[in-house]
Amino acid sequence: MTNTPPADPRIEAVAARLKEAAQKRAAAYAPPTDWQPIWKRPRKPKSIKAKKEELAKQRKRLKAAGVRRFYGAQARRPRPRQNRIGSAAARRDARALSRMRHSNAWLW
Repeated sequence: MTNTPPADPRIEAVAARLKEAAQKRAAAYAPPTDWQPIWKRPRKPKSIKAKKEELAKQRKRLKAAGVRRFYGAQARRPRPRQNRIGSAAARRDARALSRMRHSNAWLW
């Protein structure tokens, strides 16, 4: 046997109002019926001017990247060795310095 309290009209009225408010909120937050995600919408064609502007910006960006790459490679290019033909001691020093530079001994 279940113990159910008698139905109180005031509680029923409050419950009905709450249910109605919840439905209104759900309707307000639901996406509109004709809504589509942005990736499914048909694309708006660009004007010729906009296309050309975009391509010009891209060309400029790629050209700058090429220039940076060129000068970066120039900096790493091996230098001619004639200027390093010195005494044996200088070569030994250079070799030791190079070994130090390429090791991680400075970490300790």
